[in-house]
Amino acid sequence: MGNRSIVTGGAGFIGSHVAQSLLDMGHEVVVPGERSRGIRPRGPAKATFVEGTITDHELINQLFERHSFDYVFHLAAYAAEGLSHFIRRFNYTNNVVGSMNMINAAVNHDVKCFVFTSSIAVYGPGQTPMREDMKPDPEDPYGVAKYSVELDLRAAHHMFGLNSIIFRPHNVYGENQNTGDKYRNVIGIFMNQIMQGQPCTIFGDGLQTRAFSYISDVAPIIAQSINNPKAYNETFNVGADKAYTVKELAQVVQKHMGKQTGVKHLDPRKEVVHAFSDHSKAHNILGYDAKVDLDEGIRRTTEWVKNVGPKKSKDFEGIEVERNLPPSWRSVVKV
Repeated sequence: MGNRSIVTGGAGFIGSHVAQSLLDMGHEVVVPGERSRGIRPRGPAKATFVEGTITDHELINQLFERHSFDYVFHLAAYAAEGLSHFIRRFNYTNNVVGSMNMINAAVNHDVKCFVFTSSIAVYGPGQTPMREDMKPDPEDPYGVAKYSVELDLRAAHHMFGLNSIIFRPHNVYGENQNTGDKYRNVIGIFMNQIMQGQPCTIFGDGLQTRAFSYISDVAPIIAQSINNPKAYNETFNVGADKAYTVKELAQVVQKHMGKQTGVKHLDPRKEVVHAFSDHSKAHNILGYDAKVDLDEGIRRTTEWVKNVGPKKSKDFEGIEVERNLPPSWRSVVKV
C-alpha cells in the first residue's frame, strides 16, 4: 500500500501544486476544503476532496480515523499579512486553532511527519537577508500566528516525538493563484487590475522590495522533503533569491500582460519595507535552487491568467477593527 497524505489548503494555490506533486510521487491524497468559497476547481482531480474545514476538529479526527495518514501537509491559511491587523479573531481561529486541530490529530494517529508552511512574516522588520538562525520577531498577527504554530510543533516533538518540517516560503505566485483577492498576492492583484484596464495600485512609493517566487520552484521541494531524513525537525526558507521593488514588478507584469495601464500610488501602510531571505540551508540539505526568474515566471503566469480572465474582487466581510484601516479597504463590512 502506498503512502497516504492529507493536504490542507490542497484546493487552494500552493496546496494544489503540492497535492499534485504528491500524486505524482504515488501518494493517495485527501484534500479538505469548502466548495462554497469556489476553490474546488484548483484541487487536483485525482485527489479525494472532502467538504469541511480544519476548524472542525470532529471532521479532522474522522478523516484521520478513516484514512490512517502517513503524512500531513498543512498549507491551509488566510495569508493576508496587512489585513490580519484588522481581523484578529478570524486570523487566529483559522491560522492557529485550525492548526492545533491538525497537530492533535497527527499526534493521536502517530503520523510519520507533519509538513507546515509558515512564512517569512515570522522574521518581522529589519532582518535581511532573513536566515533561519535569526530570532523571529513578527510584527503582524499573521506572522504571530505562523510562529505560534512553529513553536507548538517544537513542543509536540519534545513531548510526543512528532516529526515536522517547516517551510517559510515568500511571495509565491503562478498558475492557480487567486487573482480575485485585493488584500493579498500583489502579482495577482496587478494582473486582475490590468485586465480591467485599471492602473496597478501601490501602497506608498513602491520602493519596498520583495523576492517573488514562482510556484514550480516551491511546491515540489515541499512535497519531496519527507523523503530526506536530514530535513526532519528543521526549518527552511524557500523562494527566489533576487529582490525587486514593487514598482519594478508592476513594469514586468504590464509588459507581459501587453497593456500599459500605469500605476496609482496609495497612502503608505504599515508593512515590512524590505523582505527577502537566504536559502543556503535549503540548498545544502534539500538541494534547492530557484530556477525560474521573475521575467519568465510572470510570462508563464500571464499565459494562464489571460485564459482565466478578470475576476471581481470581493470585499472581506468581517472586519473587526476599523481604526487605521487603509482607505482603499474601507468598503469592507464590519461585524
